[in-house]
Amino acid sequence: MFAVIKTGGKQYRVAAGSLIKVEKLAASSGAKVEFKEVLLIGEGAEAKIGAPFVEGAVVTAEVVEQARAPKVIAFKKRRRQNSKRTRGHRQMLTLVRIAEIVAG
Repeated sequence: MFAVIKTGGKQYRVAAGSLIKVEKLAASSGAKVEFKEVLLIGEGAEAKIGAPFVEGAVVTAEVVEQARAPKVIAFKKRRRQNSKRTRGHRQMLTLVRIAEIVAG
């Protein structure tokens, strides 16, 4: 069984035991988190589709670690103007292990 959850403005397809990287959550390593914004749960003909969320459905997970994504370089150059700009960015991520999916 799998579920589609929404967190950090993005949607993720998750199954029990899967490891996913999501936008930074305010939780320390080892903490339990619950995702209540479940868009779809189940598989095949038994799938429940929410409007917008499935009522009573909860996905519980455990925070593995807080991490940062690889650096992304934004380089802009204006030719023949002797002008250039370099900026770097590292997104904050939370590594999460899905513990269980509970249909309401």
